[in-house]
Amino acid sequence: MDGAARPDAAGTAVGPRAAVGPDPAGTAVGPGPGDGADGAATVEGVLLSVLADAEARVPTRVTGYATLWDQLRVTVRGGKKFRGGLVVRTHDALGGRRRDAAVTAGAAFELLHAAFLVHDDLIDHDLVRRGVPNLPAVMAGVAVSAGANDVRAERFAEASAVLAGDAALSLAHGMFATLDVPTDVHRALQELLRDTVLFSVAGELGDVASGLGLWSTSHEDAMTVAESKTAMYSFRAPLRAGALIADAPDDVAALLDRVGSDLGRAFQLVDDLLGVFAPEGVIGKSNVSDLREGKATSLLLHARELPVWDEVRDHVGRLDLLPATADVVRGHLARSAAPARVADQVRDRLGEAADVVRAGDVPAPLAALLDEAVRTVGASLDRAWRFVESCR
Repeated sequence: MDGAARPDAAGTAVGPRAAVGPDPAGTAVGPGPGDGADGAATVEGVLLSVLADAEARVPTRVTGYATLWDQLRVTVRGGKKFRGGLVVRTHDALGGRRRDAAVTAGAAFELLHAAFLVHDDLIDHDLVRRGVPNLPAVMAGVAVSAGANDVRAERFAEASAVLAGDAALSLAHGMFATLDVPTDVHRALQELLRDTVLFSVAGELGDVASGLGLWSTSHEDAMTVAESKTAMYSFRAPLRAGALIADAPDDVAALLDRVGSDLGRAFQLVDDLLGVFAPEGVIGKSNVSDLREGKATSLLLHARELPVWDEVRDHVGRLDLLPATADVVRGHLARSAAPARVADQVRDRLGEAADVVRAGDVPAPLAALLDEAVRTVGASLDRAWRFVESCR
């Protein structure tokens, strides 16, 4: 062992633990702040209406067209809608008076998320999402049913994933374009959506490049990828969108940017732990993918600096890595100091976020919302740590 010890995942950096609803890491979608009973349900209703209207606009029926839209609906209905919920709840916490616009913007962020999920599964060649066959897998089945061989079915699945993701992106942009807000707010929201997509593209490209070993990746590089790929569209942008729609002052928007960045980085670090140590039934996707691809996550970057690397280096990054061998690798990593170092990073980021909220002059409802988000990601770290311990 490399001297690993169990960290106090949530309590040290962010204060005492509190009940914040179901443990988010116990679902198939990973960690995330509470969505609010009203916000998420309202967002989902708008989402389903938008998808139904979009499908009806094209009367042509080609093979798999209806199934593609059905699978997009499955994608957007899964998860907790916490991104959309953040937009609505931030707007409400700031006393905003444009709730319809906040709900529409929240739904647009969920469509953006759906697009990224579909494209991410395509890039990673994953066939399962949230514990069931994902859109590419289902569309491959459609092709096989139509008489295609495996090669043609795979091509149809890949094309379907590209097209479905593009459709979701287009719908998200269209929803932002129709927001009923003042001109200056509308312009700022359009710029925010543009930047969110560009950040995510940069982060995903960096993630793929690091996994392929195209260049060496430092801890700072890994955090830059997390900032671009996850923090921006999962936290910073939804928080800022809610603030813009509520006409929040610039200093509040700046505070939300800082908190969103810290929350997003912590969120990704916890997800890195879950992606290796949690059972597939919990995370709803392969827990071998990160090891097979040799992704330069903070977990594996720490492992490379420790004696444990000598035990696992010949297996990490092997596309033919078998589940049984992955279990051995997982055990070595769990017994090393690498997971505890990642947990320390999470606590540091959550502590920074909590300090910013405490030091800022923000309305009490907003402070409560941000504190809930900090504590919920901390609770997810607790859950992830139990999985680490179970692998030792």
